Amino acid sequence: MKPVFNRLPPGAGIGLKPEHYAPLLAGEGRSEVRPDVRCPAFVEVHPQNYFGDGGPPHRWLTAIAEVFPLSFHSTTLSLGSADGLNQPVLDRLAQLVHRYPPASISDHLSWSDAGGHHLPDLLPVPYTNTALDHFVTQVGRVQERLDRTILIENPSRYLAFVGDDMSEIEFLTALCGRSGCGLLLDINNVIVCANNLSFDPHEYLQAIDPAIVGEIHLAGHATEDDEGALLFVDDHGSAVSDDCWAHYSRFIARSGPLPTLIEWDTDIPDFAVLMAEASHAAAIMNEELSCDVRAA
Repeated sequence: MKPVFNRLPPGAGIGLKPEHYAPLLAGEGRSEVRPDVRCPAFVEVHPQNYFGDGGPPHRWLTAIAEVFPLSFHSTTLSLGSADGLNQPVLDRLAQLVHRYPPASISDHLSWSDAGGHHLPDLLPVPYTNTALDHFVTQVGRVQERLDRTILIENPSRYLAFVGDDMSEIEFLTALCGRSGCGLLLDINNVIVCANNLSFDPHEYLQAIDPAIVGEIHLAGHATEDDEGALLFVDDHGSAVSDDCWAHYSRFIARSGPLPTLIEWDTDIPDFAVLMAEASHAAAIMNEELSCDVRAA
């Protein structure tokens, strides 16, 4: 039996931005790929943007939470920091979870804090047994404080550590098995890492057990010339690439429909453009459902 990592519906969601509060509630650009399927099926927010006690952000979020399931995608717990996770952030997150019980909570396989300083990035961890033990402990602290399991997202990386004890997939699989957390599978991150670190993204995704995946993220990326080599940059600033859609379709064919988020965090598009991306993901999942029905 598959563990319950979240309560998100197995449909297509969108990352919520202030520019889209009003059109989301008004239903603008909504595309019904099937009469009984809502698109977007859920919305995801960065909870740190709602750590204030009141004001317009909370008025909007309260109204949206009455209509759509919420996913909290945290960015500042700093689970991999050697000093331990950011306790004040965890406490504030717990208060927000109590205020708006989300259907899912997630963070990253990364660290951001060191020596009392916060670095504005999601930095990678080495894939060693020591790092794994530490990460399992920190995830356990979060899950105990929130009284629920969480999802951990695979990172985008630009360099690899020397002396790793295991692969990224082995690290993530062991983390999920030992802590009880699930995997937030970011397929764009896999493509970014595959280019920058020279591995096959298809083989990576084939090695992921769908049973540990609680949510999928899809996004666009940028490319830069790095002294004659093409560097992929995870900027979430464009439409999902054709390559990402192809890998997503193949994974969904194995896993069946899963909660799938369109991430678009920079160069924010019109709401209708974002909805078209979500509708594409929903159509892929619905096609997989149709195939299952025909096979039966």
